[in-house]
Amino acid sequence: MSINGFCEAEQCVVGIGALTTEAGVTIPDVDIAFRRWGTFRGDPHGANNLVVVEHALTADANAPEWWAGLIGPGLALDTDTYCVVCTNALGSCYGSTGPASLHPDGKPWGSRFPALSIRDVVAAEKALFDALGITRVHGIVGGSMGGARALEWTLTHPDFASTALVMAVGSRASAWQIGIQSAQISAIENDPHWADGDYYDARLAPDAGLATARRIAHLTYRGELEIDARFGTRAQEGHNPRGTHRDSAQQFAVNSYLEHQGRKLVERFDAGAYVTLTEALNRHDVGHGRGGIAQALARSTVPTLVAGVDTDILYPFHQQEEMANNLGHSLGLRTISSPVGHDAFLTEKAQLADILKEFVAAAAVEARY
Repeated sequence: MSINGFCEAEQCVVGIGALTTEAGVTIPDVDIAFRRWGTFRGDPHGANNLVVVEHALTADANAPEWWAGLIGPGLALDTDTYCVVCTNALGSCYGSTGPASLHPDGKPWGSRFPALSIRDVVAAEKALFDALGITRVHGIVGGSMGGARALEWTLTHPDFASTALVMAVGSRASAWQIGIQSAQISAIENDPHWADGDYYDARLAPDAGLATARRIAHLTYRGELEIDARFGTRAQEGHNPRGTHRDSAQQFAVNSYLEHQGRKLVERFDAGAYVTLTEALNRHDVGHGRGGIAQALARSTVPTLVAGVDTDILYPFHQQEEMANNLGHSLGLRTISSPVGHDAFLTEKAQLADILKEFVAAAAVEARY
C-alpha cells in the first residue's frame, strides 16, 4: 500500500485491525482517516520528505483549512517540496473510529467505547503508517493535543521522526488542566440527553452540554486581555443585563460571543468524541511508567523544537520552558508573542511560518534529505 496511491487532499480511511488500549481494552476493526498533500519522495524507511501534522482537540485531518496560509505550494510547509500528512485522531468523529462509530454488533459504540490515552492515539497512528509501509518520516509537528501526540511519538517511537516540533502543550496534564477539562466533561454528562453516552439512536443529543463545555473551553483558548479588550462589560446590542432581576435573555456581549462559539461546535462535532478526547488529554503524562517527567524527557533522542504562547492560560509558557530545558535533544524554545492566548498556535501565521521553516530546515539537516 503506497501513500501516493491515495488521492491528494481527499480524505482516505485505512483499516488498521484491532487495537488494544493502554488500559487493556481491545477495539476491533479500527479505521483511521487521513489526508495527504504533495508527492511522497524518498525512502519510506529512511530519508524522505514526509511531514506529519497533528491536529488539536476538535479539528480534523484537513490541516490546510485550519492552518490556512501555512500548508501549500510555496508556504512554510511547502507541498512542492514536502509530502504533508494529517491523520484524524482515534476517538474523533471525522472518519476515524470513535464513540459514534458502529460496534461490530451494528449499533453505535456509545458508552462501550473505551477511555483513551494520548499513547493510544499515537499507537493507532503508528499502525496506520505501518499499513502504509512507512517507518520513518522527515518530521512531526503539532500544537495543543497535536503537540501532546507529537511529543509522545518522540518517546514511544524515537526512530520514527527525524525532528519534532511541539507547540502549546505541556509534558503532562496539570491539576488545573484536569480540573477545567473535567468541568467540561461534567457539563456534557449532566445534560439529560447524554444518556450515559448512549444517545446516538435517540431523537435528541446532549447539545446543550456540549455547547456549555465549549464555552468553558473557549475561555481557556483565548487571552484574558484580548477577551476584555474586545468585550469588556459591554452589553449585547439591544440587551440590558443590568435590570432589576437577572434575566438570561439579557446578555453581556461576551456571553453572546461564547454562546455563538458553543453553537458552532455543536453543528460540527460529537459530544461523545469530545468527552473521549478530553479525557485522553486528562491522562496525558509522558512521565507515566517512565520514571517521571524529567527522566522521560532526558531520555529523548529526537531533535525537538519547542514553542509556546506567552499569554497561554491553558498551557502556560512555563510548561514549554520546562520541556525544552529537560529534553535530551532540545533544539531550543521559541516564543509566540500574542494577545490571543492558546489559540495563537493557530492564528499567528507570520510567527508560525518562521518557526515551521526553522523546523523543516532542522529536519533536513537531521534526515540528510
